[in-house]
Amino acid sequence: MEKLGLVVEGGGVRAIYAAGILDVLHDLHLPLDGVIGVSAGAIHACSFVAGQQGRSIRYYRKYAHDERFFSFKTWLKTGNIVDTKFCYHDIHRTLDPFDNDAFMASRAKFYVTCSNLETGKAEHLHVTDMFSDQIDLLRASASLPYFSRIVEYGGMKLLDGGCTDPIPVKAFESMGYTKNILVLTQPREHRKKDRDSMFVRWLYRQYPKFCEAFENCPPTYEETLNYIDEQERQGNLFVIRPQSRINISRLTRDPKKIEYGYELGRQAALQRLEDLKAWLKTF
Repeated sequence: MEKLGLVVEGGGVRAIYAAGILDVLHDLHLPLDGVIGVSAGAIHACSFVAGQQGRSIRYYRKYAHDERFFSFKTWLKTGNIVDTKFCYHDIHRTLDPFDNDAFMASRAKFYVTCSNLETGKAEHLHVTDMFSDQIDLLRASASLPYFSRIVEYGGMKLLDGGCTDPIPVKAFESMGYTKNILVLTQPREHRKKDRDSMFVRWLYRQYPKFCEAFENCPPTYEETLNYIDEQERQGNLFVIRPQSRINISRLTRDPKKIEYGYELGRQAALQRLEDLKAWLKTF
């Protein structure tokens, strides 16, 4: 039996584009069996699984200018560019509470992608309770290298999943999700740049396998895009992505750009709705 999945790419603040798409998809009540997100894509995707339409843009509007949400000042003080208590406890539980009951009741299993520093491989980890210590897996998935402390969980040392598997569509297929809706935050012509490999070799020199995977990310990304093209032609994937580069930096705090990115995502999803409905009828 085929299983329907949803894969959400990250991209820092630029991933607010994905949040716009997810808020449109919310109204379709898709029969999803699983959802997997990477980095900021995982943060937006968990609210989608919980059925909390509009939650991501709501707290971005409220807190993007709060230095605790993310700032270099916070990084210099704590070693993390986000205040982990503020983002993963205060917002999560009290300021804009996450609906953990709805999340746990969802038919869709939720996974996050993290990078294992010791093995240099991606970990695709099932999260069942966002009010448990598993919140650290979400945090790990979004912990940018250089700007975040290593997250230790279950004997693993973890950082941002985008370092090893930025679009985990192959991994999700291997887990049984044979038909997938893919939400990307970069246009098809995007190419990963060299990722400061000399710097990563210095800062993470204890983890040579991670350094190697980090250096190999650009060709791995291109190989994945080629695979996506082929699977889309075969009808196994339905892809929603920007048609051109979104002019939003990974760490912008400009409210106009955040709103712009969110609305771009909404419009992209609305334009593809009928095509998506037709695709869903094919299986």
